[in-house]
Amino acid sequence: MDLKEYKGYYSNKKILITGGIGFIGSNLARVLIKLGVDISVVDNVLPESSANLFNIMDIKNQIKIYFCDLRDSYSLPHIIKDTDIIFNLAGYSSHIGSMRNPFFDLEMNCVSHLNLLETCRRYNPRVKIIFTSTRQVYGRPQYLPVDEKHPLNPVDINGIHKLTVERYHILFFKTYKLKSTILRLPNVYGPGMAIKDETLGFIGTFIGKAIKGEKIKIFGSGKQKRDFLYVDDVIDALLRCAFSEKAVGEVYNLGHNNRYSLMEVVEILKTYYEFDYEIVDFPEERKKIDIGDYYGDFSKIYNNLGWSPKIDLKEGLEITINYYYKFKNYYL
Repeated sequence: MDLKEYKGYYSNKKILITGGIGFIGSNLARVLIKLGVDISVVDNVLPESSANLFNIMDIKNQIKIYFCDLRDSYSLPHIIKDTDIIFNLAGYSSHIGSMRNPFFDLEMNCVSHLNLLETCRRYNPRVKIIFTSTRQVYGRPQYLPVDEKHPLNPVDINGIHKLTVERYHILFFKTYKLKSTILRLPNVYGPGMAIKDETLGFIGTFIGKAIKGEKIKIFGSGKQKRDFLYVDDVIDALLRCAFSEKAVGEVYNLGHNNRYSLMEVVEILKTYYEFDYEIVDFPEERKKIDIGDYYGDFSKIYNNLGWSPKIDLKEGLEITINYYYKFKNYYL
C-alpha cells in the first residue's frame, strides 16, 4: 500500500476508530500511525466480538484506548470532541448469531450506531464518518456480479440491522449534513481475524480448524463462489473514502475480480496444514440464511476513487498463515 498520497492529508488529523481492538480496526490503526495521526480507539471488547487485546499490543503506547460501548451517551461526547474522522467499524457481524439473539444484534448494530450519529450531530457536526457495512444487505443475488443498484433484500437479522444503520448514516447526511460514506464489505481476511468462533465467518473458522488439524465441514456443495478481500485492500479503501470529498454521501461495494469456491479455499489451506474435510448438508438454521454464490461489482469505487484490490487470496492467505504460525496461541 502506497501511503505517500495520504501523508499531507492525514498528518496531524484526529481520528477515532470504533471497534478499534478488532480485526480491521487494529490493522487500520497500525497504518494510520505511519501517517502521523492522533489516534483514539473505542471498543467494548465483548466476548461476542472479534476484539482481541493482542491485536494492539505492539501499538498500545501510540494510541488512546477507550474501553467503552457506543451506547454510552455519557462518555461519547468527550471521545468524539474535536475528532476529524471516525472510521466506524464497530458492530456485531455474526449472521447465525443474529438469528439466535436478535435483540443483542439490535443493540450492537442499531442502538449503538444511532447513539453515535446523534452524539456527532450534537457535539461534532463537522466530523467525517466512514461506515463499514456488509454485502449481506443484498441477500441472495438476483444477478452477478452484484452492483450497488441490486435490490436490497437481506435474509437474516444482521443484514436487516446493517441496512438500517446504512439508512441512519444516509439520513443524518441528508438531513443534518453529517458527512458519511458507506462501504459494503465481502469476506475480509488477514492477520488478527477471529479464528476460533464459528459464528464470525467461515474463512476464519476454516483457518482455525486447519491450524488445529480438525476436520473442516463444508456446508452445501462446496462450489459456492465468493470474493475475498485482504485487510490491507480494505484499509486502502477506507483511507481513500476519508481522503476524498467525492465519497461523501456515497455507498460503495468492495470486491475482487478473482473469485474462489469454498472448496478452493480448503485446497489452498491444505498446502499448509494437514487436516480432513467433509461436504455436508446445511443445518436447517444455516440453510435458511445462506445466500449461495456472491461476488461484488466494485466498478463504482474504481471509477470514482481509483480503488481496486491488489492482493489475491493465495498471496493474502500466505501472509495470514505466517502470522498465525507465530501468534496462534493468542487467537485459539
